[in-house]
Amino acid sequence: MKPLKQIFALIDINNCYVSCERLFQPHLNHRPVVVLSNNDGCVVSRSEEAKQLGIKMAVPFYQVQELIQQHDVAVFSSNYALYAEMSRRFNNTIQQFVSAKDIEIYSIDETFIELSSYSQTDLNELAQEIKATLWQWLALPVCVGIGHSKTEAKLANHLAKKNSYFNGVCNLLHMDLCSKEALFQHIDVAEVWGVGRKLAKKLHALKIHSVFDLAISDPEQMQRKFSILMKKTILELTGTPCIELEQTRASKHQIISSRSFGQRVTDIHALSEALSDYLQSAVQRLRKEKSLCSCMIIFAQSSRFDQRQAFYNQSVTIAFNEPTDSALIMNKAIMKHISTLFQEGIVFKKCGVILTGLEPKQGYIPDLLADTHAIEKQEQLQQVLDTVKNKYGMQKLAIGACKLQDRTWAMQRSHLSPNYFSWEGLLALGD
Repeated sequence: MKPLKQIFALIDINNCYVSCERLFQPHLNHRPVVVLSNNDGCVVSRSEEAKQLGIKMAVPFYQVQELIQQHDVAVFSSNYALYAEMSRRFNNTIQQFVSAKDIEIYSIDETFIELSSYSQTDLNELAQEIKATLWQWLALPVCVGIGHSKTEAKLANHLAKKNSYFNGVCNLLHMDLCSKEALFQHIDVAEVWGVGRKLAKKLHALKIHSVFDLAISDPEQMQRKFSILMKKTILELTGTPCIELEQTRASKHQIISSRSFGQRVTDIHALSEALSDYLQSAVQRLRKEKSLCSCMIIFAQSSRFDQRQAFYNQSVTIAFNEPTDSALIMNKAIMKHISTLFQEGIVFKKCGVILTGLEPKQGYIPDLLADTHAIEKQEQLQQVLDTVKNKYGMQKLAIGACKLQDRTWAMQRSHLSPNYFSWEGLLALGD
């Protein structure tokens, strides 16, 4: 018996961050909206109305401020607490239609599903039902792409976004070969999953300009010119799956918490406050993953682009005798080594914390000479900190002065919307 071909779909939230903001502020519908990156640096999400005004993705905010004021564009700082919760609900809704084992959460706004075992159903109808439910339950507009590989599903999703006649669902399985080839001829090769702009330039030099050009190229020859990944991409474009669904994510080897400062930092107290703040964010992720850290790296840098001073980049590696997830222990270690990072006369642009040497907390057995009483006491204290933060928010309790208002080093988020899933955010609705 001939084995059934695999079927994949990609469900992608349209203009994800903008769509999340609009859910709680419906007056923004049909109005141009942009969402900015960390520190309000550049545009990371745009409504269709903002795209029509000519606002490009990743353009620095200051370059489009005049255009934004001229057209009364609504501006928001990235609200990741809101987006993460909406992403969780987005994926929980998808699980109402397919098994969890058939789902791969690819990013905050993209999810792959394998539909091979659902091939007896009308896949177009299923996709439209998922799309309608996500809109009805969460007010999230999505597009769905269906193909015989994940790369095909990605391209089908792209086609669904760019062509309104698909009504949000593009199924390459039901498309005749001539129509499919015609569409692929009008898509730049840079749109292929894993290619990007840099590799696309090399392909253009070989007269491979469109998706169709890449699909009809010789896989073996392209492997010799580039890599095995290029061969797999070409096979995927022709409907031969080479990239399987990933139900589990590889365990993290490190946790990084770093940001650029809202204003330049020149004193040691501000630098220590910032490091303490970033550490506590990292520890929160560490404890969520139920891991322990045996090694921590702290670093501080000046601006690479400041012509007035030489680039300064200093780091310190700190090892712990016993792996820990205690923010107090780790913060104490930072304060002990802060003088090594700091240098008078340096205008600091960025600093951060890297937690590495991670291992599962479950099953860890302390050294026989370890002070188990002290470890238990630190755990109890950390649990109290976690409980307070979970109940009252991250700003209510912290180690040191890092959560006090008006810290000059703090990330600029002057356009931040409330977290509507907190009590404070709920009370802000309608303001």
